[in-house]
Amino acid sequence: MQDVRWQVEDEAEARQPALFPSLAGEVVERRPGRGSFQGMEFLHVRARTIVNTLPRSAPLPFRHTVNAYRGCSHACTYCFARPSHEWLELDIGEGFERQVVVKVNAVERLRAELEPRRWAGEPIAMGTNTDPYQRCEGIYGITRGLVEVLSDARNPFSVLTKSTLVVRDRELLAEAGRRTSVTVTFSVGTLDEEVWRATEPGTPHPRRRLEALARLRAAGVRCGVLVAPVLPGLSDGADQLDAVVAAAAAAGASTIAGGQVVYLKPGTREVFLGHLARTHPELLARYQHWYQGVYAPRDVRRRVSRLLEEALARHRPRPVTVRRRGSPGPPRPPGPEQLDLAL
Repeated sequence: MQDVRWQVEDEAEARQPALFPSLAGEVVERRPGRGSFQGMEFLHVRARTIVNTLPRSAPLPFRHTVNAYRGCSHACTYCFARPSHEWLELDIGEGFERQVVVKVNAVERLRAELEPRRWAGEPIAMGTNTDPYQRCEGIYGITRGLVEVLSDARNPFSVLTKSTLVVRDRELLAEAGRRTSVTVTFSVGTLDEEVWRATEPGTPHPRRRLEALARLRAAGVRCGVLVAPVLPGLSDGADQLDAVVAAAAAAGASTIAGGQVVYLKPGTREVFLGHLARTHPELLARYQHWYQGVYAPRDVRRRVSRLLEEALARHRPRPVTVRRRGSPGPPRPPGPEQLDLAL
């Protein structure tokens, strides 16, 4: 990384050796996790900017993002954000799950960057890199602070999460929703207990996420479900997809979207296949054949899209959002330099 985008949190530490070469001499505070966070490490940094603006050509449904954390204790084996740790010269495997970068000045930066003379009030997405409500949010409360700033500014925003911790902020989110457009989307790719334990070991149970959705809906928060990623051979059965859609509809999801089969970028591919070899060795050869590139074969993607369409038609005819059969494959996934330039 050539340009340095992190500032020293404590000038008194500037005389100490750099902890990571990627910080080009800058220093971060290393705080070991305690109690239920034993074995984790939190790297405190001061971001120079917090709102990340993507190129207009980026194949995403949003243009501006805010990410308070890097790294994620949810430990999803397929997480596309893992290479962002490698980009910082941190470990992409267990390091991604145990070393969480915390942007301790994110709230004050966002307040400054939303100043009306500088900002046009465009929507901001949170949860585009790592989960804004992962467990350490219970300690730091940075996402709550960001929501407060966005609400005060009446700036539209969305949150994507696998966490039930978001329920803590239901009243705050409801109030924000009375001022501007607010959507919370829960990622629920499967209800299969075995698949969940094998691929998302640090996340709350998917049914607990749907219970959280129902509680947010009861508080007046607009919520949706993203049925993704779908894992071929693991969570792509017709009954499995139908179960997710049916449960999401029963929980009161305003929207149900998804259908994207997991994509595996270099780095993430190696981590995922390593886990797969331990949990489902019978599928390893098939995945190695399928994922010689980033995407699963077209016929696999089309089948999943069809099954999800059928489930949506059964349980929630309108409104739905899903890529239609026969349409082009999924857009190229953005790299870490696109998803979170505002380190």
